[in-house]
Amino acid sequence: MIKVVTVQQMRDIEAATDAAGVSYDEMMQHAGRTVAEIVLQTLGDDPDEGRVVVLVGPGNNGGDGLVAARILKETTAAEISCYLLTHRSDDDPVYRDAVDAGVFIAVMEDDQRSRVLRNLVESADVVVDALLGTGARLPMEGDLQKLLKTVSGSLERVSKRDKDKDSLVWPAMPLPRSDSRPAVIAVDCPSGLDCDTGELDPAAIPADITVTFAAAKTGQMLFPGAEAVGELVVAPIGTPDNLAELDAVPLDLVTGDDVTPLLPRRLRDSHKGTFGRALIAAGSINYTGAVSLAGEAAYRVGTGLVTLSVPQPIYPILAAQLREVTWLLLPHDMGVISRDAIEVIAEELGSIDALCIGPGLGREESTAEFIRGIFQGERQAKKGNIGFVSPDRSGGGQRLEIPCPLVIDADGLNLLAGIDQWWTLLPANSILTPHPGEMSRLTGLERAAIQADRASIARERAAEWNCVVVLKGAFTVIAEPGGRVVMLPFAIDALATAGTGDVLAGCITGFAAQGLNPFDAAVAGAYVHGLAGQIAASEMASASVLASDVLAAVPLALEILSPI
Repeated sequence: MIKVVTVQQMRDIEAATDAAGVSYDEMMQHAGRTVAEIVLQTLGDDPDEGRVVVLVGPGNNGGDGLVAARILKETTAAEISCYLLTHRSDDDPVYRDAVDAGVFIAVMEDDQRSRVLRNLVESADVVVDALLGTGARLPMEGDLQKLLKTVSGSLERVSKRDKDKDSLVWPAMPLPRSDSRPAVIAVDCPSGLDCDTGELDPAAIPADITVTFAAAKTGQMLFPGAEAVGELVVAPIGTPDNLAELDAVPLDLVTGDDVTPLLPRRLRDSHKGTFGRALIAAGSINYTGAVSLAGEAAYRVGTGLVTLSVPQPIYPILAAQLREVTWLLLPHDMGVISRDAIEVIAEELGSIDALCIGPGLGREESTAEFIRGIFQGERQAKKGNIGFVSPDRSGGGQRLEIPCPLVIDADGLNLLAGIDQWWTLLPANSILTPHPGEMSRLTGLERAAIQADRASIARERAAEWNCVVVLKGAFTVIAEPGGRVVMLPFAIDALATAGTGDVLAGCITGFAAQGLNPFDAAVAGAYVHGLAGQIAASEMASASVLASDVLAAVPLALEILSPI
């Protein structure tokens, strides 16, 4: 997996790489070569006709830019220019190499009224931001701020110029146009992004592509800075395999290559029992859709048999929609699950491979009694349930013994939060799937505090609760009790709509039912869900994506991830 590092961790990794025999100059050559390759890909089929301007800062980040400019000049007929924030010494080898290769050089100090800079940017196909590296601190001031504002103004003028070319063929229906605004490629990070905190200077130029090296940076995954990163490419710089300083970083970024080996094998002589049975206890008269989404999602990730355990009155609403599921009808109180439902569920536990509780439950008192009864034992044991119930250690009643992986989602979490020291009542390695608001109720922390340090809080609470925590949101974080933490690469506004969390719960439950351990089930389910959201958003306006669209994209996500 790709590591996600702080600025200091990255400095330690570079120092260790240098000590291992890969010099800083060699790392710079690796970085510049990758940037040049990305520029060529961006220029398209005829790069020799392109125009590229590289904004060069005074440090190593600027050095990466100079190396990229030199390589581009040597390998293409494209027009390559470098615009330097400050003069660089003639003794600087990467500067000297760029000059010798014939790269056009301009320096801000010599550019009266920024005319050269404006002309370069407004005529460019690609602008490379190699001004500041990961160690930059805000705010931006002086000449650097002036340079960035000039570039931003030029980019806006190009976009406006294109817009002014539009004409209307019908009211409010502009003709399609080709946006000639230059693509912006940031080297390591957009200048003005704090790579530890995600803070973003107002003068920063948002990138279309950010090429970072050896590892992703924490601030690239935190907003508002993450909004300026664009597509993130993590490229090697020659770091030796198994470098201790890199291996010691606790936070990983999951890729599709990491998920593919987790997917259950599908042998030709399989039967439905091969792929497990999932039981989803969910739904209420006000929230019928959640049950449908979670149940179908569990099937779509490959579960052999899905049973939906729902309040009896909503069964007729759902039965016509879901032909493949089996049903377990529950006692209810005015259409919401009641405490008496525990006995019905208890009799099924010996024949299921994963249990999900929560989607669409609602928070009525009778449902709260149901949750308390499951985990606290506030009920009478039903005769004949030997093996499925055990004495509650607190001395009150009998508590349900759950012998399979447990996923708790949505109102299951909200109701659980109302129980004192609830985490002491859960089976080990239960999977909890809170969004930040639910995490706030579970922890007592302010939502803003959770969002400011998502990975650390997920790690700490997973250890304290002895559970797998899936902290949902942009760049979902998944942590397990042993300290392992991963982050997903998805930050998709298309998933910010009702029901997508139910699809996620179903995906995770489905993988758990097929035999994946709780952590792997959470990783695989969340990645497939995120990729499906990305696919759905690519097919329509993201604002129009519904949870059902995400669900419909799950098969394609699995096809993309499946081994060839």
